[in-house]
Amino acid sequence: MSQEFDRLSRRFASGRLSRREFLGGAAALGVSATLANSLVAASANAQAPRKGGILRAGLQGGAATDSLDPASFPGTVPIAFGKCWGELLMEMTPDGGIEYRIAEEIGSSKDAKTWTMKIRNGIQFHNGKEVTPQDVIATLDRHSNKKSKSGALGLLQGIESLKADGRDVVITLKEPNLDLPYLMTDFHLIIQPNGGNDDPEAGIGAGPYKITVNEPGVRHGSEKFKDYWQGDKLGHADQIEIIVINDATARIAALQGNQVHMIDRVEPKVVDLLKRNPGVTIQNTSGRGYYYFNMFCDTAPFDNNDLRMALKLAMDREEMLDKILRGYGSVGNDFPINASYQLFPEDIEQRAFDPDKAKFHYQKSGHGGPILLRTSDAAFPGAVDAAQLFQQSCAKAGITIEVKREPSDGYWSEVWRKQPFSTGAWNGRSTHDQIYSTAYLSTAAWNDTHFSNERFDKLLIEARAEFDQDKRKNLYRDMAIIVRDEGGTIAPVFNQYIDATGPGLMGFVKNPMRGLSNASALVQCWLEG
Repeated sequence: MSQEFDRLSRRFASGRLSRREFLGGAAALGVSATLANSLVAASANAQAPRKGGILRAGLQGGAATDSLDPASFPGTVPIAFGKCWGELLMEMTPDGGIEYRIAEEIGSSKDAKTWTMKIRNGIQFHNGKEVTPQDVIATLDRHSNKKSKSGALGLLQGIESLKADGRDVVITLKEPNLDLPYLMTDFHLIIQPNGGNDDPEAGIGAGPYKITVNEPGVRHGSEKFKDYWQGDKLGHADQIEIIVINDATARIAALQGNQVHMIDRVEPKVVDLLKRNPGVTIQNTSGRGYYYFNMFCDTAPFDNNDLRMALKLAMDREEMLDKILRGYGSVGNDFPINASYQLFPEDIEQRAFDPDKAKFHYQKSGHGGPILLRTSDAAFPGAVDAAQLFQQSCAKAGITIEVKREPSDGYWSEVWRKQPFSTGAWNGRSTHDQIYSTAYLSTAAWNDTHFSNERFDKLLIEARAEFDQDKRKNLYRDMAIIVRDEGGTIAPVFNQYIDATGPGLMGFVKNPMRGLSNASALVQCWLEG
């Protein structure tokens, strides 16, 4: 009970539960009304958000090619801005639960094949129209349509039909899926008027802020939406501004100079130095994100699994963790799941640096000559240094890596998913199914290794419908081994998210899903004065 009450208290203190919801939950746990009310009073005095002011963030990951169409959101800036002007059906909480937003509740048939969501009354879009079940259906239909090229396509391909029943949206699946509620938290699925079919880049949503400035690659701004349905909980500042600062040193200078209140992607090598600044707080969070060196499995020379295996064995993971992450993370094993996920397959052997085995597979592949690896400061903090470190470890196996440093601006539009060998980072997802469906399913729009394995696809669909947790864990174990041994991902490390906040910023909540409070810090935080 103590752990459950602590979790309840944290959610209330962070503004994620109303007073009534907290007191009701406390009573259900057997907590006395006196104790619960005393905590309410203390929280009100210590945590009450202050309204007003202009909240500014200096963020990496913005480009001139960024769009307001949620289907195409590639990086931190459009995602964080989307969380300001858009509203999801549901959102992930830091403890792995579901927080209802536009959807008021969700339930399923016994076989998890038919799901029913009740859509909340009275939520308005910025254009004054009320959000309807038809808007929800149109949104889900657009993202599940192959023509949309949505990043959520892999998640929604299992939808057979969508229909409205009063205020309910009924989703019928081709196959059962126990994880459907978690899939609805995907950041692409911002509910738009008519699903965004009329103008997907209009930037009209039902979030706490209305767009006032949209200069892709430069800055984005918005003002408080007076009719936001839960303005007491989120959207405390009068205005928010995102300044795109792709250079790591410039971001730190902006925070130190009080030009912004928060920054993301602090490089581990400067954390100790930044800590010395009065009023600066390092917000580091262990989570599910990982750095990768990705190869296209269908493009020479990476279409040869011996070559892919050689490069995986030539990666010195411990050195990468020590020199690039400075210990702010953990080693990876070439599949996108770590111990923070439920049903993690803990008995899979950890791959280690082995230059002799790497040399064996490299010679077996028959490849000769240098291999081009593209990287950029935009890929992840320390990515250029990481590429050079990999170049050195590969040399010990007789493999020549040529490192090409690409510009930060346009990296996610011109290199990611377009070049056959590059560095990058994936943020965590809520479940095994969500990350595998987004990036490894053969038909997924964001399959950035061009990985295609019929058995893997079948296991993924089978796992969605498996009620027995032990059997489901074994299915995910088999899938992890396939990706680890046959896929195009080299995942040397799982990174901590390292953000930094300046003096007077309050309400920052660490979230293992993604940096900057799962990209929601701008709508959750407030200024002390």
